[in-house]
Amino acid sequence: SLPRRPRGRPTRHGHSYADTRELLIRRGTELLTERGVSATALDEVLKSVGVPKGSFYHYFPSKDAFVLATLDSYAAYLLRKLDRHLGDASLAALARLQSFVDDACRGVERFDFTRGCLVGNLGQEVGCLDAEIRRRLEEIFLAWEARVADCLQDAVTAGELPAGTDCAGLSHAFWIGWEGAILRARLMRSTEPMRAFFSLFTAALR
Repeated sequence: SLPRRPRGRPTRHGHSYADTRELLIRRGTELLTERGVSATALDEVLKSVGVPKGSFYHYFPSKDAFVLATLDSYAAYLLRKLDRHLGDASLAALARLQSFVDDACRGVERFDFTRGCLVGNLGQEVGCLDAEIRRRLEEIFLAWEARVADCLQDAVTAGELPAGTDCAGLSHAFWIGWEGAILRARLMRSTEPMRAFFSLFTAALR
């Protein structure tokens, strides 16, 4: 069942409630990925998808709820991407991780370095985030770490990495460094920091 309609008019462009809500999440994800929470105005999000001003609470109970919805959407998107690359049985385990990195580099280039990682961007605004958003950010990082740890464990099983390799610890270190590399790449408008980090990471595995 749909939630009760708070004050505010629904959209006039003919989309259903679910379609319009998805459009708002998609546009919000784009803007939050580029600018973060503080610099993203709800009115701009609404206007960009043709939703009347004042109708925001028809779709979300609060701005924090909206941010959480965009966060969940982005996290699911990246998990699918990780699963596609890290689960590619046609490649050796470490080559799968290289494939993910190469795809990420192409992604930031495609958007001309205007977009980074939504989770990393929000993490930089931790001082102004609701506790529930901070908790969700950590959950997402843990899920991503688990995917990379599994890939590294596959590398151990295949003999690419030594037995006894701390796959969980290395995955934790990967995501800490990877988020910083993306930030630097946007500053430099170059994927060199991302590739340099990954080269150092893989060298440290041996």
